[in-house]
Amino acid sequence: MRTATITRQTAETDISVTINLDGTGVYDNQTGVGFFDHMLDQLSRHALIDMTIRAKGDLHIDDHHTVEDVGIALGQALTQALGDKRGIRRYGSCLLAMDDAQVRCALDLSARPYLICNLDLPFGKIGTFDTELVREFFQALSTHGGITLHIDKLHGFNAHHIAEAAFKAVARALREAVETDPRKADAIPSTKGSL
Repeated sequence: MRTATITRQTAETDISVTINLDGTGVYDNQTGVGFFDHMLDQLSRHALIDMTIRAKGDLHIDDHHTVEDVGIALGQALTQALGDKRGIRRYGSCLLAMDDAQVRCALDLSARPYLICNLDLPFGKIGTFDTELVREFFQALSTHGGITLHIDKLHGFNAHHIAEAAFKAVARALREAVETDPRKADAIPSTKGSL
């Protein structure tokens, strides 16, 4: 089973993340940040990764530490669940439309973290959620998941739609990348022999 549970406790947050890469997209995410929970639900559902997240953070300050630390813990869980990455497809991509928004994602589970995030989210808030935290989450996920992650907005004017399209595009690309390649199920997907 490609599963993992990560706990992360700091002076700012207390987080538990459990994932199953071979799930069906069952989720139960409770971070105290409503819009972020909605995005994590989308990530789970469209990646077909079962995900349970519990986070208690210093929300009386703002949502930043909670969102970033969930990204860190989720990235660590992905790394643990993937193990040596034997048999995975490794690469994934998606071009996703959601109403006015169209977002492109390409990623590589390379163990070489790098983020390109060109979302240009309008306005500063989606409800009470700071739009800059979308990038913070993906930065933490990329860094701690060892993911080369490119996310680009091609169209869009509604911040909610753009952010949601980004999470769904990343989810679909991640679903593709973590899948087992039936033609090379016993091989590391690299000429180096390791990732």
